Amino acid sequence: MPSTKTVFMIAEKPTAARAIAKALAEKSLEEKETPDGVKWYEFSRNGKKHIVVAAVGHLFTLKQKARGGGYPVFEVDWVPTHEASKFGAFSKRYFDAIAAIAKSGSDYIVCCDYDTEGSVIGYNILRLLCEKNEAKRMKFSTMTKEELIESYEKAQPTLDLGQVEAGLTRHYLDYLWGVSLSRALMAAIKTSGRRFRILSTGRVQGPTLHMLAKHEKKIKAFKPKPFWQIEATVSAGKGELKAEYEKDKMWDKAEADKVLRKSKVKKATVKDIKTKLLTQKAPKPYNTTAALADIYRYFGYSPAQAMNILEALYQAGMISYPRTSSEKLPKDINYKKIISGIAKQKGYEKIAQSLLEKDELKPEEGKKTDPAHPAIYPTGELSKKMGDHQRRVYDLMVRRFLATFGEPAKRQSQRITLDLGGNNFFINGIKTVEAGWTSLYGRYAAREEVVLPDMKTGDEVSVKSVDQLSKETQPPPRFSQGSVLKEMENRELGTKATRSQILQILYNRGYLVGKSIEVTDLGAKLADILESNVPDIVSEKLTRHFEQETEAVEQGKMKRDKVVEEAKQTLTKICDTFRKKEKRIGEALTAAIIESQEKQSRLGTCFKCGGLVRMHRLWTTKKRFAGCSNYPKCDFSAPLPAFGFITPLEKVCEQCKTPIVQVQRQTGRPFRMCLDVRCPTKADWFDKSKLSTQPKKVEDAAEPAKAPKGKKERTAKPIKVIVKE
Repeated sequence: MPSTKTVFMIAEKPTAARAIAKALAEKSLEEKETPDGVKWYEFSRNGKKHIVVAAVGHLFTLKQKARGGGYPVFEVDWVPTHEASKFGAFSKRYFDAIAAIAKSGSDYIVCCDYDTEGSVIGYNILRLLCEKNEAKRMKFSTMTKEELIESYEKAQPTLDLGQVEAGLTRHYLDYLWGVSLSRALMAAIKTSGRRFRILSTGRVQGPTLHMLAKHEKKIKAFKPKPFWQIEATVSAGKGELKAEYEKDKMWDKAEADKVLRKSKVKKATVKDIKTKLLTQKAPKPYNTTAALADIYRYFGYSPAQAMNILEALYQAGMISYPRTSSEKLPKDINYKKIISGIAKQKGYEKIAQSLLEKDELKPEEGKKTDPAHPAIYPTGELSKKMGDHQRRVYDLMVRRFLATFGEPAKRQSQRITLDLGGNNFFINGIKTVEAGWTSLYGRYAAREEVVLPDMKTGDEVSVKSVDQLSKETQPPPRFSQGSVLKEMENRELGTKATRSQILQILYNRGYLVGKSIEVTDLGAKLADILESNVPDIVSEKLTRHFEQETEAVEQGKMKRDKVVEEAKQTLTKICDTFRKKEKRIGEALTAAIIESQEKQSRLGTCFKCGGLVRMHRLWTTKKRFAGCSNYPKCDFSAPLPAFGFITPLEKVCEQCKTPIVQVQRQTGRPFRMCLDVRCPTKADWFDKSKLSTQPKKVEDAAEPAKAPKGKKERTAKPIKVIVKE
């Protein structure tokens, strides 16, 4: 290890450390390695020796000082992550590497991500490992060489104390809230003693679950109301067109019958033609919420998975920092240079060149801003190594960026009014007049085109048929994993960096299932129990209050200690209320758990004997399997995945006739599978030399009721990043 004093630089991740060192090294770059495989970098710049070391996210975390399982928990301290939990063991070698060389610097620079989490990571390493209280701070939004050099040369002389204090505040609030209330839940279950299951709630988790549970109630309580529509088919031009009666819904069947009788004519007359020109502005640049929502919309990647992909693209220097609230692009970046770089990439040559020919490059922007980072944009640089998932998301980021510079699109809508026996029927058409920005956005700008034949007032058209349609009103639509992020943002639940993680926790706990979000019985009952007994736990108002106070800390308007102390007082009242009702809550939770586990364990009907197939767990090995209730008379059994939330789908595989279940893991998209490990639908799941119940390609696994056709698309390798709390 070096003994001379150097400029000591702290990066957030190994990939970032290498990128920073490579960008700043004036001549040679020495890559060094500790005995246990941690790489660090040494180089010279401006006549000084520099060392760049990497963390792997948080090397320190909050932990209760004294032993004990009571609640609330207030006495906490920062401890090494690898000492706090076995899940943090991987961070020990990075901790040891930094500890071994941390005190060799004469100057220190924090070059972690410029946000509250990155600031806390750097600050804790600086004070607890380097034993320093101050350092310079680099601020950058991309990993490009030019921006990293500029960030180094113009480094802030001191730490960003506003971000540090806000980050520390949020960590204290989330830890005290999450640990205290989750312990309260477990203590309540323990009072019953009839069933055990790990439950959790938190400052944002509780209100989010409650919001979704309320929506689920509306869906399940919805009572459909019948209505009728009248639709005519007419011959016009070279084809047939559908015309709809002017009343979209008729609630009276007698009225619908009367309209139907009067409309049954052979000829319809063109009564009126209205044409309107619609101008659609180019889209705004992506912020985090909009990007995650569209990635789910177009590709089906969960918000947590999408954030990992965006993070990987950022670390590779291909896009700007993906955690931002801004809808504005920075004024000082060279748009022409970025677009010129994109023009050299396959598939973007023509559309990028069309923008370069413009006299002025001015993007369409939204109103939202972020003091730390601009909207997400590509840098114009391309990595040679990209998996299919990254390539798809990168394409969306590039096309969205280019589209913001496009001209408005112009669409012409047309409504033709037909007279059928004195009743008005409408034919609606729409077509693109000028593509504008949509030509840059590609398939993501796909619009319906309904081109109507030329007609004029007074023309007659033949009526082929007039039909009465009987329909029912539909319940409110379920949230998708994309739309729920926007709803959380609108309600100020969580932050741009944490919403995707909160949603994933709710899935992992078994509170939510499905792409179209459905609250499980357990999730719904937990939300109800908390609302009826301790409503503050699920209060959106309370969550917003502390979020606003945390923002005030960042702005220097409030002190961290005051906010944390207020949180402790609030938690004390909540826990006092909870403790008074602990037994009642415990009984209700236990009943909900038993009912949920019983329902979840019923996987379907045994194809051998007609018995009930249940899910079982071997308590010695923790392995799960499916078995028939008629055992030992019926010997059907099948292994189940060791990890993931399993949901019975009440479907049967066409090939093997066993039940189909859905498996939701902590990462990746949910997949569906039948129970027979030798089913033909799993032909490409397994290594022929070793039968396994784990699919090779979880993200792309298809529902096994349909045998795979042809070669499956390769998936990207897992992206290993630290998800910020």
